Amino acid sequence: MKEFRDRVAVVTGAASGIGRGLAERFAAEGMKLVLADVEQNALDRAEREMRDGGATVLAVRTDVSQAEDVRALADRTLAEFGAVHLVCNNAGVGGGAGPLWENTLADWTWVMGVNLWGVIHGVRTFLPIMLGQESEGHIVNTASMAGLVAGPLGIYGVTKFAVVSLSESLYFQLQAAGAKIGVSVLCPSWVNTNIMDGARNRPPELQNEGGDPALTPQQETMRQMVSQMLATGMSPAARQQVLRPHAPGDEGSHPGAHAEHPGREEPGPSRSGVRFPRRNAPKARLWSPEGATQQRALSR
Repeated sequence: MKEFRDRVAVVTGAASGIGRGLAERFAAEGMKLVLADVEQNALDRAEREMRDGGATVLAVRTDVSQAEDVRALADRTLAEFGAVHLVCNNAGVGGGAGPLWENTLADWTWVMGVNLWGVIHGVRTFLPIMLGQESEGHIVNTASMAGLVAGPLGIYGVTKFAVVSLSESLYFQLQAAGAKIGVSVLCPSWVNTNIMDGARNRPPELQNEGGDPALTPQQETMRQMVSQMLATGMSPAARQQVLRPHAPGDEGSHPGAHAEHPGREEPGPSRSGVRFPRRNAPKARLWSPEGATQQRALSR
């Protein structure tokens, strides 16, 4: 996707954090914006501030875990702007801590519903529309470094690995179909967002009876470490400078989806259009240059 001005971008989780950073960058490129978020007050504020800044904005409250909400989001988008060219399935929550065997069904339903089913609903709803337009477009799915490197991140890690795999598969399927729609997966590391406070938007019907169990000392230490890393991480405002449209004609030109590997430098494009840094340690290959296989060999 090389042209952005007057094209239509839909961003979920757009009221704050990475989603807000994405929306602001797309606005700077002259795109028309559809902001989707489950938190009404924050969504209203984002809409007002971006409109005051000169952006063309439509805000739609959306629970991405619900297929009918995402369908309504698409309907509102088409009614307002008549098309959609860029979809960022970005909404996410950071819940589901603790041993997997101790997580409740409500824990699994909530985190999987937002982090994975939100992406699935976005793809199933918007991609047929985009294919029918027969014009260039792009889908960006937000995963995480937790979707590339295994760790004790429980349900959250499960969902992010799934989003990476979904995006890989979708990329190759669209390539095989000769479609004009590209796919990228965004794998950020530490960004200063409020993802640790996602429980504020947890639906009442998915609350654990009697409240969440008390954290063990080890779990509390992990929670504090993650909170500190987020607090000192890159700001969403800085992130939007990384998530920038590449110049027309660049290999893998797309709206700047980026996969980061700590300790690596020299960003370079891959076959998928995802730009990721390259160096020798740790060794990692995503989307092999031949595009025939996916290889992930992490040195230990």
